[in-house]
Amino acid sequence: MNEGLLNRGLANAVARQGHGDELIVCDAGFAIPDGVEVVDLSLGVNLPTVETVLAELLKYHSVEKLVIADRTGEHSPAKLASVMELLPAGIPVDVIGHPELKARARTVKTVVRTGDFTAFSNFLLVSGSGDRWYSER
Repeated sequence: MNEGLLNRGLANAVARQGHGDELIVCDAGFAIPDGVEVVDLSLGVNLPTVETVLAELLKYHSVEKLVIADRTGEHSPAKLASVMELLPAGIPVDVIGHPELKARARTVKTVVRTGDFTAFSNFLLVSGSGDRWYSER
């Protein structure tokens, strides 16, 4: 039985995402800019992980593109591979510089902070329409 997101902040953040809006799921050490909404789910070292949060989040949130820093693939290739397994097959991935990802964090609607201690585990999700929508034609 699918009962929905239990965390109020995360449920609210997902409900406010529109097509093209951006949300970051990040590791425990990501430099979150002041003024950006944060849903802090960190409980302890690697509790929860980015994958745990993404697996639950993706039950309710459609993603049309992933944006990562170039350092993610260099420093944490296994983490990147496990995240890619959670996302829809063939989803486009933009790779940008880490400073650019940090700058882009200033304009996202929400940052979801996890307890993940894997270096450069920061994933920007671009909201999409997904397969929930249909066309009459």
